[in-house]
Amino acid sequence: MQKKIKRKKSLYERLQKNEQAQKISSVILPLMLGILIVVMWQTQILHMMLKTDTFTLPLLDRIGTILFENIGDVWKNVAATMIVALAGLFLGSLLGYGVAVLAALFPKMGKGGLSVLGAFASIPVVALAPVMNNWTKGVSSDANTRSMVAKIIVVMLIASANMCLNAYRGLTELKPYSQDLMATYAAKKRVVLFKLCIPNSIPYIFVALKVSVPASIMTAIVSEYFAEYII
Repeated sequence: MQKKIKRKKSLYERLQKNEQAQKISSVILPLMLGILIVVMWQTQILHMMLKTDTFTLPLLDRIGTILFENIGDVWKNVAATMIVALAGLFLGSLLGYGVAVLAALFPKMGKGGLSVLGAFASIPVVALAPVMNNWTKGVSSDANTRSMVAKIIVVMLIASANMCLNAYRGLTELKPYSQDLMATYAAKKRVVLFKLCIPNSIPYIFVALKVSVPASIMTAIVSEYFAEYII
């Protein structure tokens, strides 16, 4: 019988099956891409490709110089943005989880709240922020306070929508045998809520936060463009 001649594997095929090479390439390739973009940006090759100028897309050394010269103002703005993002995230998470609990306990009434909060997730921030600026004009005579309140409300609504929908799933998607066990014990709604529903919803809370944290930061940054008062 004629023996089959095994084809020698190419270098690419061997690297594809080598786990160590894959781990190294997952770091090296993105790093090389980043360096390439930086070089193209600084040498203005990127400007030629995008058909733009250094005013619209400043060079990296110019950006670094401006940041260094205005480092104090940059930190003030970073602090203000983080306060808005964290306060809105905290309040929105509480609001969303509270509405989810009400919806789980009283489905007929609570599902209306789910629909209202869920609708906010589909509203663009560029449309929501100016509306909140107008609604909060009577909050305080200080423009800084009014602006902070408006931005926190915008972030709160976005964060509450994410938390509400995910927490409701955790509160209601229970294992059948656990529900049957509670029914066997004739447990009250309060006991079922604290002993079964809330512990079951904890993983869903972290799923919601995984989405809400970056969304809150981005919402705070975008709402700054429409703020009444800017540092």
